[in-house]
Amino acid sequence: MTAAREAALPVLALLFNALMWGLSWLPFKALHGHGVHPLWATVLVYIVVLALFMAWRPRVLAEAARHPALLWLALAAGLTNVCFNWAVTVGDVVRVVLLFYLMPAWAVLLAWALAGERPTAGALVRLALALAGVTLVLKKPGMTWPWPSGVADALALAGGFFFALTSVLLRRWRATPAHARALAMFGGGALVAGGVAMAGLAGGWVPAFAPLSSPAEWLPWATGLALAFLSGNLALQYGAARLPAQVTSLIMLSEVVFASFSAVLLHAATLAPRTLLGGALILTAALLAVTTRRTG
Repeated sequence: MTAAREAALPVLALLFNALMWGLSWLPFKALHGHGVHPLWATVLVYIVVLALFMAWRPRVLAEAARHPALLWLALAAGLTNVCFNWAVTVGDVVRVVLLFYLMPAWAVLLAWALAGERPTAGALVRLALALAGVTLVLKKPGMTWPWPSGVADALALAGGFFFALTSVLLRRWRATPAHARALAMFGGGALVAGGVAMAGLAGGWVPAFAPLSSPAEWLPWATGLALAFLSGNLALQYGAARLPAQVTSLIMLSEVVFASFSAVLLHAATLAPRTLLGGALILTAALLAVTTRRTG
């Protein structure tokens, strides 16, 4: 293998992961069209992912059991999946992805609260940029206040918060085995989505798992999504282990590009000028966050 190819592989791996997540809205919307609620779809996907992962690493459960603190990581990762997958299924894809990527702003506040990392002046500037951007994205014509206009907006904002929390916890417990962390995240995706789905079923705000079509029509979407998530996660671990954290975060922002362009091309989203300007501010804040060595 040439040096150039060896250097390019981690970058390509991260781009592949971003592509998988950036296009994940498509199978989720397809499954929803077949009568599978995004919560049940998340449960299905992560059950398949868990089965494949544990077949590949049969000792990982015992390894994870030695680190009970990873249950908090499982909860944070599970809530991230619940919020993002649900939001991207029922909402405007571009709005959802932009609101989700308010994550760097949440990260400043969480790092301050949980890790005692006082924000620097640069971090406060990034926070102000991100908040200005989200204000523009949220405020629609006729609205007095920039407030979430539906369940998708609220879920996207919450998803970004839990994604930031997941990132902080990953950094906090980076000394734990990588496969144990992966199992916690996969398990959280299945268990938290299942718990929320069951609560919603009991409360009447989530329908029972009763697809409108035969398994031959919706099961390939679920299987393909599971394989995409599993391969994307493995690609992320390969690339992130070989590149600086700032480079990894910068490349992962390409998810916004993949999601936005695919959604606009397939008429699953609209690009209003206000959304474009707000998105530019949010992405500028994110870019500043990942290109600044000292974070706050």
